[in-house]
Amino acid sequence: MLKVTLLIKIYHDSQTEIVSKFLKNMLKGLNASVEIDGVTPRGLVKVAISGEDENVALQFLEHEIGVCPENLDAVKKFSTLKGRITALSKSEIYVDVGVHLPTDISTIIPLQRLQAQLADGRKVALKKLVELFGFCENLPLNIKVLNIDKDKNYIETALSEEQISKYKVWTASLLDRLITIGSSENEIKLALKENGLKRDVIAVEKLGFFEHALTCKFGTDAAGLIAKIGRKLPNASLTIFSPRKIIELFGKLVNTNF
Repeated sequence: MLKVTLLIKIYHDSQTEIVSKFLKNMLKGLNASVEIDGVTPRGLVKVAISGEDENVALQFLEHEIGVCPENLDAVKKFSTLKGRITALSKSEIYVDVGVHLPTDISTIIPLQRLQAQLADGRKVALKKLVELFGFCENLPLNIKVLNIDKDKNYIETALSEEQISKYKVWTASLLDRLITIGSSENEIKLALKENGLKRDVIAVEKLGFFEHALTCKFGTDAAGLIAKIGRKLPNASLTIFSPRKIIELFGKLVNTNF
């Protein structure tokens, strides 16, 4: 039997069954079973995999979903990891990549690093970057490990090249994104249908299992959709990625240097 922590965060108890059914359907055809074995203190799904094909199943889950480095020794310098924002301060973003043994450890992206990557080194306040890029608690991010101090349980990171590329594509599209945190894709599509918003949203992009980016059609303001869709997704958190505001301030997404 293999036990691992997946990059799926549970926001509500009712979501456990959704994840369980998804995982079992995913492994159909393999001689392996997967059972949810609890969650970490921060809500990440722990699973137990067993059966003749358990190693194949693990590789498949790792490729399709992602497996967390449960302890600090499993985090390697210059590796790229997926995580979720746990907190925002005036000078740092904290990102959970799943390290929870023997204690929860968040990686840190310093404001200066974000300024270098997103603002060409300009002294833009984190509050402003939050407004422009939609940073919020539980937002999935791809990050790169720059420094590890095991004595201090400290991991310094930056946005990965993949994450920067995503922001460049989003900005170049000139289309607002409404980011939803905590709802399934089916719940989102139902909310769009019931509110007659299917024409206003041209794509639903999966950022994580319960995290999505809704691409608004040209001329649709994401802020205007919040009140409408929010009524149908009462347990979701909503935030906005705004290409127009980014371009107004910076002219473009100007730098990808680490």
